[in-house]
Amino acid sequence: MTTTGEEDATARGGPLWWSRRRSAVFDWALAVVSAAECALEGVPFARDAGIPVPAGVVFGLLAGSVLLVRRQWPIAVVLVAIAITPAQMGFLMGIVGLYTLAASELPRRIIGSLAGMQLVGTLIVTFVRVRQDMARGDLTLGDWFVPFASITTSLGLTAPPLLLGLYVGARRRLMESLRERADSLERELQLLAERAEERAEWARNEERTRIAREMHDVVAHRVSLMVVHAAALQAVARKDPEKAVKNAALVGDMGRQALTELREMLGVLRSGEGERRASVPVAAAVAVSRVGEDGEGPCLSELEELVGQSAAAGMVVDLSVEGDVRVYAPEVEQTAYRVVQEALTNVHKHAAGAKTHVRLAHRVAEIAMQVENEPPPEVGSASSARLPSGGNGLVGMRERVVGLGGVFVSGPTEAGGFRVSAVIPAA
Repeated sequence: MTTTGEEDATARGGPLWWSRRRSAVFDWALAVVSAAECALEGVPFARDAGIPVPAGVVFGLLAGSVLLVRRQWPIAVVLVAIAITPAQMGFLMGIVGLYTLAASELPRRIIGSLAGMQLVGTLIVTFVRVRQDMARGDLTLGDWFVPFASITTSLGLTAPPLLLGLYVGARRRLMESLRERADSLERELQLLAERAEERAEWARNEERTRIAREMHDVVAHRVSLMVVHAAALQAVARKDPEKAVKNAALVGDMGRQALTELREMLGVLRSGEGERRASVPVAAAVAVSRVGEDGEGPCLSELEELVGQSAAAGMVVDLSVEGDVRVYAPEVEQTAYRVVQEALTNVHKHAAGAKTHVRLAHRVAEIAMQVENEPPPEVGSASSARLPSGGNGLVGMRERVVGLGGVFVSGPTEAGGFRVSAVIPAA
């Protein structure tokens, strides 16, 4: 990641108030040069002021060394430069101090006020000095030269460092703003990536559940009927050969139907291999969930065939349909079919031989279905076929119905049977 100005300063760790060691060395070098300049300029100042020369040199050294604190206290540096302007000292300190002031974060009114004070001070001192030189005869130019030299010198010592400092300060603030914006954008992208990963993980888990539910619905019913027919075949093989042949044919039909549905399922799952392999589980699961939209999945028109298969397996099942039959969305018909299918499978597993009532009601804005079985005729008949149960059937039915905005209710009846009810919106 990039670092902001504050993080960058902490990372580089210069001494005292300097952010970098290079800046400290540079300021020390400027302070030494400024002190040497002011010390040399202190010699003529001492002679003009009538004070000892060493005192003027020491004063120049002290005044020039103030440039060392230009980054921490730029206002103090500019004020000292303005104060020693009448002594014709600190030209370097004035230029560098004004540049540092203009590049700082101080308000513009303070920068403008101090720059104006330095401009006026330099203008007055230059005007007086040039006029004195002309009075002594050192300069023989016309009177026009006095204001010209004063204005030119004051602008030359004030305007360039002020404009350069304003430009550097604005550029520095722009770079810091861009750096902070880049940091913020990078953090947002990282957060979005984390959220995208969480959503992808959630989607993968969701699609795994949908695949498992679809596979359960496809396999469990067919295999359960095959086990029931196989048990009946074993029971009547010697007593009634004709019935045994009929049951064997039914087992074969059920096996072929189960294989066909499994091949269709696997074909849908493998259809995503041409795409990115990382997205195959999600894409395949979405395709699996859409198996009713292309007319390949089960629909309500196949409900009578489903009930007939259970009846052929020895179940006493009654189907009643209320309301005007109409066509629903593929996912609605597929869900309704799977609910009835799973409920009948559970009857085969847990209440073999029990009479079962399947009711389907076509209403104005919804479709309702109910599968209710009576108590099994014998206590041990439920385990006669020895059908295993994973406990996922009711969960899968509930997820399907709730996913379409419907209501699912299941539980035992007062008579000792079991009832499964579902209502799905038609839209």
